[in-house]
Amino acid sequence: MDKQNERIKNRHLMIRFLSGSKRFFIAGMICACFVAFFDLINPKIIQYFVDALVGTPASASSGLMRYIRSLSVAKNYSAMAALVVVMAMAAAAFRYAFQYLNAKGAEALTRRMRDLLFEHLTRTTAAWRSAHRSGDLLQRCTSDVETIKVFVSEQMTKLFQILLMIAFSLYFMISIHPVLALIAAAYIPVMVGGSIYFHRRIGESFETVDREEGKLSAIVQENLTGVRVVRAFGKEAYEQERFKKQNHGYTNLWVHLMKIMASFWVSGNVIATLRDLIVMSAGIIFCVNGSLTAGEFTAFISYNALLAMPVRGLGRIIAELSKAGISLGRLREIMEAPTEPETGTAKPNMNQTISFNHVSFAYRKQMVLEDVSMVIPAGATIGIFGATGSGKSTLAMLLDRFYEPDRGTITIGGTPLSEIERSWLRDHVGIVSQEPYLFSGTLKDNILLAADQTSAIDHVTAMAGLTHTVETFPQGYETYVGQRGITLSGGQKQRTAIAQMLIRRTPIMIFDDSFSALDAETDEAIRRRLRAEPQSATRIYISHRVATLMHADRIYVLDHGRIVEQGTHEELIRQGGLYAKSAALQMRGEEKQ
Repeated sequence: MDKQNERIKNRHLMIRFLSGSKRFFIAGMICACFVAFFDLINPKIIQYFVDALVGTPASASSGLMRYIRSLSVAKNYSAMAALVVVMAMAAAAFRYAFQYLNAKGAEALTRRMRDLLFEHLTRTTAAWRSAHRSGDLLQRCTSDVETIKVFVSEQMTKLFQILLMIAFSLYFMISIHPVLALIAAAYIPVMVGGSIYFHRRIGESFETVDREEGKLSAIVQENLTGVRVVRAFGKEAYEQERFKKQNHGYTNLWVHLMKIMASFWVSGNVIATLRDLIVMSAGIIFCVNGSLTAGEFTAFISYNALLAMPVRGLGRIIAELSKAGISLGRLREIMEAPTEPETGTAKPNMNQTISFNHVSFAYRKQMVLEDVSMVIPAGATIGIFGATGSGKSTLAMLLDRFYEPDRGTITIGGTPLSEIERSWLRDHVGIVSQEPYLFSGTLKDNILLAADQTSAIDHVTAMAGLTHTVETFPQGYETYVGQRGITLSGGQKQRTAIAQMLIRRTPIMIFDDSFSALDAETDEAIRRRLRAEPQSATRIYISHRVATLMHADRIYVLDHGRIVEQGTHEELIRQGGLYAKSAALQMRGEEKQ
């Protein structure tokens, strides 16, 4: 029953993918049917031509056949030759139209699949994305998409042509000699049965190969993006060995699949060759005993050849269907991935009080935040302090609705986040993370990524302490930063991300350990400039560094997902708790330096 449901879901997804390209494939299939028609007529013309030459013209029932026969009876060979040329030219024209329409349909299908997959991936939940490797998802959106494209454009579109050729080839063969036709048709169920047998084996092997290719792509993607880390730890040899091991396993699996495919094609060739020998031998016997004319035998052999490829093609469709089904199932996993629900429609004033009311959140059944309550007045500067793994960053993710709390509510001006339109919320909440992601492009492109405010670029660059860096670059703002900002230092990337967020002028700003790669002097200078800004934005600093938080209006101390202390810097120092002990340790560390 599960398999049946999967097939139904796959069929519905395929129909959705085909929207926009379906008309090209349908028109192409009609052209393919005309090609089959003209290919099927030519053997009949040759039959009458041969019989006319040897003086034994055959009977004909249809109007077209009677006309061709009349030409042969009248020995109008030039007209018959012209008719053959016309038929061939018509077949060529329809064959060209089929190829053209099929190519347009294939590319339209590919474009739509990629558009839908990309659009859906951008809306998937953070939890789902973190559970799937980027390399595997990339492989699905390329290799699996290509597999489906090839199947639809090279196999499925020829299905009607194949069925038409099988049906009419058998019809003409039966009309020529029923017994010989029965001998020729006997191999069809053998070929189809063999294809069904290999269909299952190919499907199982291809699923394994496809999965392992995703793992291989993930290794490549991780190493390309993390090349500096690999080199920094001298792990090149380890990563090369890991890649070689995965690549060796993937290659062996592919070779195994090719052996199955080779067995399928070789067995088909053997059966087809034996069938041809039997048909040829039987046809000669029937010609000798007079039940088959030379022209009929020539036509029969032509139809026998025409029958062979469609039957082989039908077998290939059955075999390739398994590969396409696996690929479509892998794409369906993406299209069925949970997306961020758009439940809210409210667009409140975002420069209001933010409240966390008994918020709890667990990630993969591991409790991250437990019964967290805090109030952040509009325009206030708040600090969130805690060790690694205390749940600090999760507060920022919840506030921007990357995750939803398991219990409790978060409100802005009394409006629950779940009632606020998600795009409106994110337009008004700016976040700078500890490890910012910069895109391939120029420094200017990355700063203006979220807001095309070219006139303010110098101002936000100065605010983020990036002016001197820009001036030292020979190309200034046009400096190419590379993938993930690989040409920049950690501090330069963080300051670029800060400028990127500041240019949006959001009423809520979250700095999630975004000063960790900066020295204390630069850290203080940026925060001093932010305090001097006339805009009354709510600023939330998340850090494990006391110096970053000491000027905040209020500091909340997290420990194992719970708020254990709160107050100003001076109040927390007097309390002598976790914050005070951490401050003392950090101060001693700075004195030693």
